[in-house]
Amino acid sequence: MLTFCLPFLSLLLLFTTTTTIAQPYNATDHFLLDCSSSTTSPSGSIQRWDGDEHSKFLPSDFTATSFSSETTFQDPSVPTVPYSTARIINTSFTYNFQVSKGPKFLRLYFYPATYSALFLAKTRSDAGVDGPPVPHFVKEFLIYVKDTQFLNVVFTPVPNSYAFINGIEIVSMPDNLYFDVKKNPKPVGMSTGPVINNKTALETVYRLNVGGREITGNDDTGMFRSWNIDDNYIYGAAVGQTPIYQNPITYTVETPNYTAPEPVYQTQRSMGDLSDLYNLTWILPVDSGFYYMLRLHFCNIIPQYTKKGQIVFTVFINNQTAEEEADLFYWTQGSGYPVYKDYVVFVNSPDGHKSKQDLWLAVHPNPKIGDGYLNGLEAFKLSMNGNLSSSNPELSSSVHQPPRPVSPIKENKKKNLHYVTIIGGVGACVVLLSVLLCIVLRQRTRLNHHGTTNQKPSRGSTPSDLSLPSDRSRHFTLAEVKAATNNFNENCVIGNGGFGNVYKGYIDNAATTVAIKRLNPSSSQGFYEFHTEIEMLSKLRHVHLVSLIGYCDENGEMVLVYDYMTHGTLREHLYKTNNPLLSWETRLNICIGAAKGLHYLHTDEQVNLAEWGKTCYRRGALLEIIDEKLRDQIAPGCLRKFGEVANSCLHQEGGERPAMDEVVWGLEFALEL
Repeated sequence: MLTFCLPFLSLLLLFTTTTTIAQPYNATDHFLLDCSSSTTSPSGSIQRWDGDEHSKFLPSDFTATSFSSETTFQDPSVPTVPYSTARIINTSFTYNFQVSKGPKFLRLYFYPATYSALFLAKTRSDAGVDGPPVPHFVKEFLIYVKDTQFLNVVFTPVPNSYAFINGIEIVSMPDNLYFDVKKNPKPVGMSTGPVINNKTALETVYRLNVGGREITGNDDTGMFRSWNIDDNYIYGAAVGQTPIYQNPITYTVETPNYTAPEPVYQTQRSMGDLSDLYNLTWILPVDSGFYYMLRLHFCNIIPQYTKKGQIVFTVFINNQTAEEEADLFYWTQGSGYPVYKDYVVFVNSPDGHKSKQDLWLAVHPNPKIGDGYLNGLEAFKLSMNGNLSSSNPELSSSVHQPPRPVSPIKENKKKNLHYVTIIGGVGACVVLLSVLLCIVLRQRTRLNHHGTTNQKPSRGSTPSDLSLPSDRSRHFTLAEVKAATNNFNENCVIGNGGFGNVYKGYIDNAATTVAIKRLNPSSSQGFYEFHTEIEMLSKLRHVHLVSLIGYCDENGEMVLVYDYMTHGTLREHLYKTNNPLLSWETRLNICIGAAKGLHYLHTDEQVNLAEWGKTCYRRGALLEIIDEKLRDQIAPGCLRKFGEVANSCLHQEGGERPAMDEVVWGLEFALEL
């Protein structure tokens, strides 16, 4: 018997290879269990859910280890089945499923909401948990069932808490769909990747129909996978074009028709005619400390590409080269033929603790050919030593309460009826149970430490109304910085400027080389300028820009940590150097890269301050971009003239911009107003 124990996620997975073009897939196993329900969904429903009450899947002692509960308020946007009922679990609890041998999808359905319970002997009437309201969601795992043909799903709540589950789905899949034990994914940024076999479990973290519409499970290829749109993950203003292919897709032996539905391959996000100006980039927040497998789906749907070498581009994953020259025609051999490529990458934990980190995927055009595209993307987290658990989410100080229960509560039953609120986050009880939510028996209090000050902080102090962007940049301790630079040893200095010295350093047990800028004590830069630099630079992520890794602001130190450029500066390769002479082609590519970086800075929506300022100027709202502490010092006429000069310098046409002497005259005139 195979036991699927969620606290430790000992999941198994195995695939074999098919040698013929697959027929439309029909799942040999498909269970849909509506937890705590005693009814079956109507026969006209697309998917039939069976209630677990009195079913063969429950343990014999289920009344002692769990109880049924209904939502006291059902959000209209949330489907009734399976989210209107939940099984609340107070001790180790096992669902038992008899299934066929082979790989399966296991989907767990959750709806964090307020639930009523008829028997909660140890629960106070005001029991609740602090957590922001979140919508219903599904956690999907890929596992393998051995010859025992039994799958046990075990729920174990942490002490002083409850676990809950709204629905369970189990669907079989083709043996060769996701893993071929003879063909592991291509490692990125490492010489070898993890061995993926029948002892490996996977968690689906993203499944995107790139450039296309959302695809529901009912429109999938027999396995009821959901494909989301990629709009929320495409980075910056350069979102490319989204062409549509009207002809049927021609599936192959290597890419059978159940690999992905036709709409995934009939739509894409491409660079188009402006491909030499930007990259297509997606940012996927993931849990650090794990390997991730990325499956990229491609299909040539542009008719004019009819031979090799016409569409070639580079694929980057986390700033590492995954494909130097991806030739789509070479891979697909024609229009309408789909193909997919698998890669595996490790996402580090910057501070040694598991946290959310951004996983970057970028498609970069070949400068000689241009264009590049992507049709679909799937991302899976791989189990580490039988574990897929992540860190606990941050909890807020208030719980969203529904306006009223779905049905009135009779007065004579109030004494026996208590309410519990389920927290919004799968990682809530991750110490033992990584994919279940808790009903915690006491409320937590979140202390706010917000003060105000009217004085500009001195160096070394952190103003209370400013917070550094730790969600985008790593915070280093001073001890870490000193260790990285050998206590700011002068022998580690590789440059200097108005800011101060730049040191070469090593972090993460000397695994990563970095450049560390330390503020000179004599510098005029204070915390506000330091904060602004971090706030701006932490938003910049581009293959042609040096990335800010993190910062340190302890004991009066102001330190910035950047990626280290192994080959040094361009100046070091051009002037008085012993380095090899740069070829003309290399110099042009350097210019192209610099231009792309500048274009990104000028056009990206997250960092384009110029457009923000122009918009405020057109609306007559320039005060919105002025520091509150300066607003009372500026005469309206002075600000108006300054805005006029600044706006004139931002004309798209160079001939419309003022000469520098005109700028000087305008600013001097503003000073007199």
